[in-house]
Amino acid sequence: MKFYNLFIKYRLPIGLVSLAGGLAVNFAYGFWQSLILYIIALLCIFTHFFIGPLRLIQEFLEDGDFEGAEKILSGIKYPGLLYKPIRSVYYTLKGNIAMTKQDFVSAEKHMKKSLDLGLPMKEAEGANKLQLGMMAMQRGSMKEGESLIRQALRLGIPDKESAALANLQMCQIMIQKREFRSAKDFFRKAKAQKPTTDQVVDQIKQIEKYISRMPG
Repeated sequence: MKFYNLFIKYRLPIGLVSLAGGLAVNFAYGFWQSLILYIIALLCIFTHFFIGPLRLIQEFLEDGDFEGAEKILSGIKYPGLLYKPIRSVYYTLKGNIAMTKQDFVSAEKHMKKSLDLGLPMKEAEGANKLQLGMMAMQRGSMKEGESLIRQALRLGIPDKESAALANLQMCQIMIQKREFRSAKDFFRKAKAQKPTTDQVVDQIKQIEKYISRMPG
């Protein structure tokens, strides 16, 4: 694994050195003697631009090192050359990192680019739409936020904490719209996820204090 990660990290220099070596051998001895170096150069350079180094980001994200992850992403100079599903993941990661920096304008821009390209899994698309919906709510666009969060719930959200948060947000929207029966339904769905994070648990406790007194 470490060897493969090192290869990915230095793939482009390896490709360029192989290309230079191939040209030198070709000039000195002929094309067939240099063919293997040309093949190595082609594979390294092609995969560097077509697949990119996104695999290297996993370790940084697992360690919570968003600066390290951002550094890897910044090294991708031509994202338009990435294979389409990988390009979609690239923009999702850019959006997630922008969110950690409270840069909601950039986060929304990158998330929308990712959605336009199409995500490889419906659950990933659901998580993306949830984030866009929450950002829409923050800037006061209730109608857009509700639409995006509903879409996220229909597509499926991969982790229980986020699913609980989405249902709680919908519960609050329904309360504001005085659609109390729907609010209770979303609240039950949020509790059914059995979330454990303090933020979500506190929201459930706050809403639970008065939701049972609502009509409907």
